[in-house]
Amino acid sequence: MSYRFDNLRLEKGMYNEAGRSFTQVLEREDPSEQYKGTALEGLDAYQRQLKRFDIKVKGAGSDPVEKFFATSQSAVLFPEYIARTVRQGMEESNLLPHITAAVTRFDGMDYRSITSIPGDDQKALRRVEEGAAIPQTQVVTQENLVKLHKRGRMLVASYEAIRYQKLDLFSVTLRQIGAHINRMHLEDAIGVLLDGDGNENPAETFTVGTAPIGGTAGKLTYDELVDFWGQFDPYEMNTLLVSGDMMRQLLKMDEFQDPMTGLNFQGTGKLTTPLGATLLRTSALDDGTMIGLDKRYALEMVQGSDVLVEYDKLIDRQLERAAITSISGFAKLFADAAKVLELGESA
Repeated sequence: MSYRFDNLRLEKGMYNEAGRSFTQVLEREDPSEQYKGTALEGLDAYQRQLKRFDIKVKGAGSDPVEKFFATSQSAVLFPEYIARTVRQGMEESNLLPHITAAVTRFDGMDYRSITSIPGDDQKALRRVEEGAAIPQTQVVTQENLVKLHKRGRMLVASYEAIRYQKLDLFSVTLRQIGAHINRMHLEDAIGVLLDGDGNENPAETFTVGTAPIGGTAGKLTYDELVDFWGQFDPYEMNTLLVSGDMMRQLLKMDEFQDPMTGLNFQGTGKLTTPLGATLLRTSALDDGTMIGLDKRYALEMVQGSDVLVEYDKLIDRQLERAAITSISGFAKLFADAAKVLELGESA
């Protein structure tokens, strides 16, 4: 049986169609739906092209990098391999889905988000009498634009240096590039949570030992954690983003020695606090700092582009300096849905 993917002509221009990724262009020309019930079911259009040219990108039997350049058409697949592997690295240990309420795709570099700042009267759930006006919640666009940032890494290597390297090994380097890019986006997200997005909406900051948080500056106990939790009404503190030293103090609390908490950590590797919040550790936070947030309402991620690579250079084997980039920004949705707790300096 003859399949469409065997005769599809691949060319550079497939990377340059506005509003479509390379894979989307391939899917348009070679839809996956037509392979239902066949041995190729479950493969997307790009994976079928790898099969067409017999390129194995992972496992002990993976091919060398030069296998992509066996023909001019198979070389067109190389930039997408780079992008997919970098994306895989970005998705490994990715904390952003755990702290963002929504993801918006936007074609541009400046984005204007929306917000609602209800007063106490607007928050109240009042009974509406017959014929009376229904209370309103006003939704407005933010005054200032949210700026998107391009984050990336430069792939610096000659074709001669990597042509004989196995793709499985080369993928390790690419995944690390993806992890670095994702770390930059996380730092951007934390910056917006802490300082706001330019619309006068920084997170309220509390310090241990300073009212309404009790305790002694420089030391975190369960009592201070409860005090911090109490500041979130009407929101819910369901996520805690903490620095490494704060994580250590949390894990040493007596309340954290609950047998079920330990069993959950040992069985799944997932940590939850006694207050039920998801606990996330990151070195992107300064020591002595934690951010509590209601992930349902705190942050919007704005994606300007997925992973982009300089496909011309890669296809033409000009790998000396090929940029790999991703564009994203973050907008604060409801300022009170994220708050900061700092240990402060001990006396």
